[in-house]
Amino acid sequence: MGFEIVSLKELYIKAKGSLTTPHRANFYHILWFQHCNLTHLVDFNPVSVKHNSVLFLNKDTVQIFDNTEAIDGKAILFTDDFFCQSADDLKFLRSTVLFNDLFSVSHIEITSGSSLTEIFALIEREWQQTKDNYQAEILQNYLHNFLLLAERERRKQNFIEIKKGADLDYVLLFKDLLENQFKTNRQVSQYASQISITEKRLNQATSKVLGKSPKEMIDERVLLEAKRLLTHTTESIKEIGFSLGFDEPTNFIKYFRKHQKVTPVEFRERIFA
Repeated sequence: MGFEIVSLKELYIKAKGSLTTPHRANFYHILWFQHCNLTHLVDFNPVSVKHNSVLFLNKDTVQIFDNTEAIDGKAILFTDDFFCQSADDLKFLRSTVLFNDLFSVSHIEITSGSSLTEIFALIEREWQQTKDNYQAEILQNYLHNFLLLAERERRKQNFIEIKKGADLDYVLLFKDLLENQFKTNRQVSQYASQISITEKRLNQATSKVLGKSPKEMIDERVLLEAKRLLTHTTESIKEIGFSLGFDEPTNFIKYFRKHQKVTPVEFRERIFA
């Protein structure tokens, strides 16, 4: 079906070793930590989690669970194929701040009496029903409503609202292109050309919205993928460098070291130390 609800407590008992080491999955995660205070590592950045906090993690994110015995909660896991029954569904997933926050990992705190608790109970109840021809569509509708309510709540909780306009439009277009082309294209001029603006105009947009240049965004995306591959695969440095568009291993090593101050091998060793 491409959809599942799991108990974090039970999952932790069965697979703590896998959860507390870097792992990556090509589906979306909604992690509801119900009774715990911990730190969740998301793409190598620590996220402080309190009681009744919900994290929204995009597909392909590398995460590491806290090495604690007190974890408890639920997780909703779902794929693009499950959720995207129409072009509008796909557009929603690609634009919602829950999975596409430009500044941080989206997470919210659930307050007493929240509608999110009620709709989660409906999702869980339907998931436990005997499967029939209606279940997938019902679950998708419940999940969509859950995400809409969660986004409304996210915007109330220390959310940085970006002013709509041409600058934001250009940044989002650039970000989408970058996500699809970062392995083969590291030229700002080529991205600007595809958006039909000048390099200078693209630089103005990213600097105003995110406080960084297009070149910095390109480097950040390449380095993030490099770190993901170094931690969740056993591929060699040569293989990783080649997959990211570097013809020679030495070029990849120099690039990584320039930005991270350590070599790829040293980074990999630190993660698993």
